[in-house]
Amino acid sequence: MAAELQQQYPRGLAFSDELMREVQQRFIGVEHDHHGRERLYFDNAGGSFRLKAAVERFAQVDAIPDNAERIHATAVELQDIQARGSEDLRTILNAKGGSVYASFSASGAMFDMVRAIAENVPGTNMVTTVLEHPSAFDAMSLYAERLGRELRVAPSNPVTGGIDVEEIVRLVDKDTCLLNVIYASNISGAKLDMEAIVRRAREIKPDLYILVDAVQHAPHGLIDLQKTPVDGINLAPYKFFGCRGSGLSWLSERAAVLPHHKLAGKKAGYWDLGSSAPWQFAVLTEIVDYVCWLGGHFTDATDRRGLFVSGITHIELHERALLAVLLDGNENATGMREMRGVEVFLDHEDLTKRDLILGIGFDRIDCTQAVVEYAKHGVTVYERVATSIYSKRMLESFGIAGTVRVSPLHCNSVADVEKFLHITARIAADT
Repeated sequence: MAAELQQQYPRGLAFSDELMREVQQRFIGVEHDHHGRERLYFDNAGGSFRLKAAVERFAQVDAIPDNAERIHATAVELQDIQARGSEDLRTILNAKGGSVYASFSASGAMFDMVRAIAENVPGTNMVTTVLEHPSAFDAMSLYAERLGRELRVAPSNPVTGGIDVEEIVRLVDKDTCLLNVIYASNISGAKLDMEAIVRRAREIKPDLYILVDAVQHAPHGLIDLQKTPVDGINLAPYKFFGCRGSGLSWLSERAAVLPHHKLAGKKAGYWDLGSSAPWQFAVLTEIVDYVCWLGGHFTDATDRRGLFVSGITHIELHERALLAVLLDGNENATGMREMRGVEVFLDHEDLTKRDLILGIGFDRIDCTQAVVEYAKHGVTVYERVATSIYSKRMLESFGIAGTVRVSPLHCNSVADVEKFLHITARIAADT
């Protein structure tokens, strides 16, 4: 049903006004910042709006002093919170078995997963892409150099803003020990065809280890590890309506038992070091509860994965509708494709292959000054510039010096986008 809906609504399907109000009521600060000032926050790719329930649950669970590694009643309660959160990560990913790894950050977990595979799986080369987040690209570079392996890097496609499947699989051979790919670009929003990448890479090397950075994509679209069976995948709750200070990853059974940093007395597939923070798992459950609540408006399904699939699918459809308005406008506002003085970068026509991220530039001011101008109008966006370690490699691959990254979230309305377009037109005209 999810695939059918994607085909049925190639330009998205916005929430009803009533549901939009209900969604916004569940988030903190959609219309005003923490000082009560009216604003539009369109930098969710850097850290998303927080669910009220997630923030409240964080405080509640983190205030409990008890250690989960005990036998009394509160310890058992904390164990149950962790167990449910672990299963909810599997719900998000449609993962079976394997190990859940709760870390301080998704970036730290990526370094750990790369190290375990690179140090213990034979091969002469490692494959990644030019669009990787530094946590993946730098980890691959570090261990390729340390272990004397060739690092092969797939180039970007400056038309789609993504990476062509063929550019990745042509680099894979029987001597590749690890393939590491990002699910969606955090600059262009382009989604990689993960199902085709995994299938074709494993046709070349059936036992190939594959890692995926899903931090950017997870809050915006469906992930199904039964269709894309990888060995490790991470996400960051602070970009998924949750809280900072947490990274959550899943590892396949074969990857989890590779030698890694752990206490000697723990089971082979155990990855946490020290006592886990139960709030990490509690917050993830609140995130899944919310997406399932949303999904319940569109499906008769009662199982948790079915409800989650429905919810995340309609999040994707609503965000695609917002993207369509940003690009092409509507009866109330001119879209940026037609806006004088504004350029849309990496503007691929097929919106089904894009998450809700947009890169734009202005004819008469650079992207850093544009961000300042937006702030004067109560809008928060972010400049991606080639001087930044988080942007340089990706932007240079596209031939772009800098871009204003615009990243609303599904709790934004069409009216929010219309307001943003009016402000953008004013900046383009006045500067």
